[in-house]
Amino acid sequence: MSDAEQPQSKNQPKHRNDIYGDNLKERDGGSELIPAATVVLLRDNPEPEVLMVHKNSKIAFGGMWVFPGGRIDPEDYPEDGDIDVAARNAAVRETLEEAGISSKAGDFVWFSHWTPPPITPKRFSTWFFAARADDHAVSIDGGEIQDHAWLSPATALKRHAASEIDLAPPTWITLHTLSRYPSVDELLERLRATDAKHYETRLGERADGARVAMWQGDAGYDTWDANREGERHRLVMAKGGFLFENTTEDY
Repeated sequence: MSDAEQPQSKNQPKHRNDIYGDNLKERDGGSELIPAATVVLLRDNPEPEVLMVHKNSKIAFGGMWVFPGGRIDPEDYPEDGDIDVAARNAAVRETLEEAGISSKAGDFVWFSHWTPPPITPKRFSTWFFAARADDHAVSIDGGEIQDHAWLSPATALKRHAASEIDLAPPTWITLHTLSRYPSVDELLERLRATDAKHYETRLGERADGARVAMWQGDAGYDTWDANREGERHRLVMAKGGFLFENTTEDY
């Protein structure tokens, strides 16, 4: 039995990578959403690998391993204010700033969008893109970004389970999705053929005290009730480890 499957005591501590706030009763309002974009850069080596960067501990998502990305700046917007275009422009800029890799907006496949729950201290409304990077050299600034690594998605998940690296829930779910594909071509083909998934996160707590991030389709999503029986589309963030439960969508 894995750590994530071990029986949990009530009022168990939060998982160290549970980035959300504490008061689960606060379900409305929340801080203003900050538009952002992140880029999953991929290569075959020979199995798919993804570029991950290690954030400086003093900034947002500090100390975590993430994909290159950041907030959408005013100069990223076109004249008509199209935020989807702005997100692509931000993805191009952040890829260059954080990884030293030049790209074009048309290179990116938009495959998901993440909105955190109202209780999150700092709320980034984030477009997730994917693109092939191949053999481009990676250059980091040593300031906001402290380190980088090419990792297979499965390896990154194993290192997280072993408490060797820290991953935010959206990063973890994305890696879980990527880990199902044997090549970058197959992965990108699937992402292009599938509508982008929207993750508007809602939080609940199981009877054993484990906190749960739920998405559309989960039986407890509408009522924010993690104990409601039925379909599952959730990430259980037990202290012993993350566990994805999904009976509603094909990943």
